[in-house]
Amino acid sequence: MPANLPPGLPIVPDGASNSPGFDMSETDFEAAVSDALDMIPADIARAMDNVAVFIEDDYTPQPGEDPDTVLLGLYEGVPLTERDSWWDAGSLPDRITIYRQPILDICSSREDVVEEVAVTVVHEIAHHFGIDDDRLHELGWD
Repeated sequence: MPANLPPGLPIVPDGASNSPGFDMSETDFEAAVSDALDMIPADIARAMDNVAVFIEDDYTPQPGEDPDTVLLGLYEGVPLTERDSWWDAGSLPDRITIYRQPILDICSSREDVVEEVAVTVVHEIAHHFGIDDDRLHELGWD
């Protein structure tokens, strides 16, 4: 596993450090993401505003980034805590992307995948609410 994984992310599920990875169909992975979203408490889900969740196979490092960058998920947008009155005027939805292959690569079972997807979804939703990686680490979400 690359050593340059982003800090604060839940990278290795218990017992999966030498895992060759786990194979899961796209449909089953999508179901795991859907189940993780369904586990979000209703009051928190209602508070989410203008955010869309996507699944992609892998993260492509941007120009200037380390080409070996690996992400399990990514939040792109303006956190709720930073939105001002200007924000609503024609803003595109925030975007949460869950990356399938890096998650499968670090998991050794279906249960590991389901757990890792759930933690990654919560992690990225937390960013939507303005919670940074340091605070997530303090809360034990790493």
